[in-house]
Amino acid sequence: MIVAVASGKGGTGKTTVAASLAAKWPGPLVAVDLDVEEPNLHLFLKPKLSGIETVTLEVPDVDEEKCTYCRKCAELCQFKAISVMGRAILTFPEMCHGCGGCMAVCPEGAIGVTTRELGVVERGVARGFIPCLTGRLRIGEAMSPPLMRHVRAAMVREAAPIEADIVIDAPPGVSCPAMSAVTDSDVIVLVTEPTPFGFYDFSLAVEAFTPLGKPMAVVVNRAGLGDGRVYEYCRERGLPIVTEIPYRRDIAEHYSRGLVLAELDGAMGERFAALCRALKQRAEEGVHA
Repeated sequence: MIVAVASGKGGTGKTTVAASLAAKWPGPLVAVDLDVEEPNLHLFLKPKLSGIETVTLEVPDVDEEKCTYCRKCAELCQFKAISVMGRAILTFPEMCHGCGGCMAVCPEGAIGVTTRELGVVERGVARGFIPCLTGRLRIGEAMSPPLMRHVRAAMVREAAPIEADIVIDAPPGVSCPAMSAVTDSDVIVLVTEPTPFGFYDFSLAVEAFTPLGKPMAVVVNRAGLGDGRVYEYCRERGLPIVTEIPYRRDIAEHYSRGLVLAELDGAMGERFAALCRALKQRAEEGVHA
C-alpha cells in the first residue's frame, strides 16, 4: 500500500502528517521524501544516513566527424536541447529531457551518450527500523520528475523484500512534480487548512488529482482557524475528513523543535493511529470500488 501525503500549497502541515504516519504506522514501512526541491522529512524522522547515490540523466554527445548536419535531431527535439546552425551542432544539456529520440533518428549514428547530474538519493534508517529515502535535486537543476522517477523505483525495491507499505511526502501544489509523486499511490491524503488561501489551493488539488481515480482523504490542519468553506466543499464532493489537527500553541512549539506531532501526547498519538487505520480502510474501499 502506498500513501501519498499531498497539499495544494506549501506550509499546510503535509510533512508533519507524513512524519506522524511513519511513526505510528502499524507494520513495516518505507518513508519517502519526494519533495526533491526542498526535502525536510528527515528533519523530523532523523534517519541515520547509510548511503548516497548520485543520479544522472543521459544526454546527447555529438561526434561532429560523423555528423552530416541533416537536422533530423533538431527537428525532433521539442525542447531545443540540440540545434544545428550551418556547419555547427550545439547541445544544451540543461534543456534535455533524456528521451533518446535524437540518438534514435540520427542516420549516421553520430549521437552518443554522456550524462548530467540530476541530484542524489539518500538512504537511511530512522528509529532503527524505518527505511527512509530522500531525493535531493542538484542546485540549479530545473527538472525534478526524472530524479523522482529514480526515487520511486528505489522505494519499490526497498519495500518489496520486507513487504512494507510506503508513505510519500509529496511536493506541494499541482504541477508536474506533485502529479508524479501521487501517480503510484493507493490513497492520497490531502492536507489543508481552513483559511481562504488554504481552501483555494485545496480545491485546485482536488480538481487536479480527481482524474487519477485515486481514493482521497482530507486532513484539516489548524482546525478552528479561518472559516467553514473547506468543510462545506468536502461535504459537497463526498471527501471524508479523516482527522483534524487543532490550532494550538503547544502543537506549533512541538513542530518548531523538529519533533513528531504524533508523539506530543497520548491523545495525539491515538489520533494518528486512528488516521493510519482510516487510510488503510479508505485504500481498501478504493480497490473494491
